[in-house]
Amino acid sequence: MFGHEKQSTSPVSSSEHEPQYGNNFYDPDIPRSDSEYDELNVQCPPHTTQRKLVTKIDLRVIPVLSILYLLAFLDRTNIANASVFGLQEELGLKTTQYNTALTIFFVPYIAFEIPSNILLKKLKPHVWLSACMFLFGVVTICQGLVQNYSGLLATRFFLGVAETGMFPGSFYLIGMWYKRSEAQRRYSFFFGSTSLAGAFGGLLASAIGKMSGMRGYAGWRWIFILEGTLTAVVAILFFFLIPSFPEDANWLTEEEREYVKARLYKDQGRSAAERKIGFRDVIKVFRDYKIIVGGFMYFGLIVPAYGYAFFAPGIIQTYGYSPIQTQLHSVPPWAASFVFAMVVAFFSDKFKHRFAFTLLPIFIAIAGFGILITVHTNHHLEYAALFFVTMGVYSAMPVIVCWFTMNLGGHHRRAVGTAWQIGFGNIGGIIATYSFLPQDKPKFFKTGYSICLGFICLSAASCVVYAVSILMQNRMRDRSPRDLGLTEYEKTEKGDMSPDYRYLF
Repeated sequence: MFGHEKQSTSPVSSSEHEPQYGNNFYDPDIPRSDSEYDELNVQCPPHTTQRKLVTKIDLRVIPVLSILYLLAFLDRTNIANASVFGLQEELGLKTTQYNTALTIFFVPYIAFEIPSNILLKKLKPHVWLSACMFLFGVVTICQGLVQNYSGLLATRFFLGVAETGMFPGSFYLIGMWYKRSEAQRRYSFFFGSTSLAGAFGGLLASAIGKMSGMRGYAGWRWIFILEGTLTAVVAILFFFLIPSFPEDANWLTEEEREYVKARLYKDQGRSAAERKIGFRDVIKVFRDYKIIVGGFMYFGLIVPAYGYAFFAPGIIQTYGYSPIQTQLHSVPPWAASFVFAMVVAFFSDKFKHRFAFTLLPIFIAIAGFGILITVHTNHHLEYAALFFVTMGVYSAMPVIVCWFTMNLGGHHRRAVGTAWQIGFGNIGGIIATYSFLPQDKPKFFKTGYSICLGFICLSAASCVVYAVSILMQNRMRDRSPRDLGLTEYEKTEKGDMSPDYRYLF
């Protein structure tokens, strides 16, 4: 589905004391058969190949999670489309009340990120994610039935509660299926669902908006009601389709599960999937300063990402378009960002490199905001700058999250670290909701663009700090003796802090 690496038919030597999974042996003194071996010297099951098995995983894991997050992002940001069709006027929202309604979503969304990932591991992904999905679909329907500002605040708050596990949970789950060198395309395709949601949302809103007046409901209400209904129905189906972790996947044979676990062990170390995550594990994770840096890498891009997602229709409308034309003109920048993100992901995986592929899109986004800050009379150029913004921001974000997530070894460090990065990063969503205020509209939203530009630069600086940190640690571990007398259990507990672990740059 996403392309795969070349495989080897003969093994190469490997470490003498590595463990065994099913028929996967790593002792070089043991005679080998003519079975296929992958590039990590892990023996594939005799009835399949690495390419076929990874394709099987792709088809089961990625499409389901991508659709799940597409609907989550659609229900989260469709308020921007509803605003164009008169939400603020009908509910009588004044000054910054609309901004406050956007902000209230992030309070529970941020607070429950880490607990959500712990529950995901305890309750199994298909139970937790499908339940959350059904709930935010119902809340979205309720959002279309509110009659005042208080009702809007309440529904936005509970939408944040229901959606809190979607993004970190899905990223965490994907990370437990793929090697670091093959993960970027999968992450970018999954993350690209945000761009598809933006494009899809604009098209849907342009069509649903024409239903204004049906059964006495305004067009903006139908946007929430119909899109929420779609989510709730899909959630019921997804209870049976959302994949579990490799060790629990009943749609793989025993040999296939052992092979998947073995190749992930070779690439990332043991996962400690069988051990519960406790409070001490959380504290241990935060003793590593790279975890904090990873949060700022994502935090810096969330501000422009949500700034665009929530306010793009309003910005495009200032170019003189009607409500329907505004929705249609919001589609192309989103579509372009999806295509560019997949191109960036392809080359990032091809070269097995992440750092440069975070900075290149960031520089493109900086150029876009530079144009928007300085040009105010050429609407065609301003519209083109929106392409730079979406292509840059929404291409860099999946690389940053993939880079950080896949460099975390073990279930507990990855579960906590991923939730932290997404949770802390989403504080930027609160800043974004107050970056584009109504009173700034006559000033061409220069304040909002400047805020976004500043936070993008923060993300770039954090990426540099993180890159230098992992480069130094890799070199330090290369110079240090590997055999420190640690048991396999101790190495598993350390995760990526083990002296045998090498970070992907």
